[in-house]
Amino acid sequence: MQTYKISISDTKKFYENLGCDKGGIEILSKKSKLHTLYIKDLHVGAANILKQDALSIGADLAVPSGVIVARDKYVDAVLIGTTKHFEVLSRKELAQPFGLKELAKSLKDYVKEQNYKTKIMGVLNANEDSFFKNSRFNNSSASIKIEKMIEDGANIIDIGAVSSRPGSLAVSENVELERVKDIVQTIYKNKYYEKVDFSIDSYAPKVIDYVLNHGFKIVNDITGLENDEVCKIAANYNAQVVIMHMQNNQTNMQENPTYENVILDIDTYLKNQIQKAKSFGIDDIVLDVGIGFGKTLEHNLLLLKNLEHFKHFGYELLIGASRKSMINMITPTEVVDRLPGTLAIHLESIRYGASIIRCHDVKEHYQAIKVFEAINSIN
Repeated sequence: MQTYKISISDTKKFYENLGCDKGGIEILSKKSKLHTLYIKDLHVGAANILKQDALSIGADLAVPSGVIVARDKYVDAVLIGTTKHFEVLSRKELAQPFGLKELAKSLKDYVKEQNYKTKIMGVLNANEDSFFKNSRFNNSSASIKIEKMIEDGANIIDIGAVSSRPGSLAVSENVELERVKDIVQTIYKNKYYEKVDFSIDSYAPKVIDYVLNHGFKIVNDITGLENDEVCKIAANYNAQVVIMHMQNNQTNMQENPTYENVILDIDTYLKNQIQKAKSFGIDDIVLDVGIGFGKTLEHNLLLLKNLEHFKHFGYELLIGASRKSMINMITPTEVVDRLPGTLAIHLESIRYGASIIRCHDVKEHYQAIKVFEAINSIN
């Protein structure tokens, strides 16, 4: 007999290859994924009940000392268990007091399976103040750049005409529209939208309406649907909408950004904006936690490490950290030399749940993602 430790990505496929009984594959799969759920401000009565219920099925609840004697009325705790454990507790706690009924309703959201194909969103900027000069284009070179991105493996091309880097200033809708009109006409005339999806990086209603009427399918809104008019237009075209979180605005977002809890604060924001989108009839939603938009380095790292949390909403997650300053904060590097750091961030983001990667370097990302997926497909 010999033994070796394994890592399993696709548990169902693994147990099928092992030759397990079909009826047991689903059960074994749910027992193979471990989850750790942080619970903030849990009533001490709920903590004692949940601790006993978790232990009774083989799960556990990590709690501070003093819980058993109710030293503090509310505590933070960590629930540790498999997918199967969470499903059992989601039924078991429905009849319990102290807020456990609400917790029970949310447990299934954290363990439901989601399988989205990874997509690369290439970046093209029609403004001269974009922070990465290689993403800029003029109309004479637009077709060449678009065709190259498609050839290199882009699934989406994101067109922007206004810089959103920290400290950048907004421009009028008319100026923004003039910047993108020619390239939009080129895309429409050559029917590039039949080969790849086009996204507009904008929050200007006039610009969004124009591009959606010329083959674009996605609205990438850094203000997270702040403008009701944008909601109405997106709904009218049945467009996909990217809801991004940004603290304050691009002119002041990096002036001492603070959060009580960056994960929970952004979770609340996204929940509210999803409800707003749905109220306008928008159903095709992508979420973006907004790396670098009103966040310190620590905030960015916490969001990336805990990205899986945001899967509970049930929507695709987009991450765009391409060549951003957080890389320079970790290891001092000029913008042109930040591709390795970018790839590291984006591959880890895919590991934790992102399925859309917004980047400047499509060809390099395509290769890196294919290798990453090949490693993770082996069982």
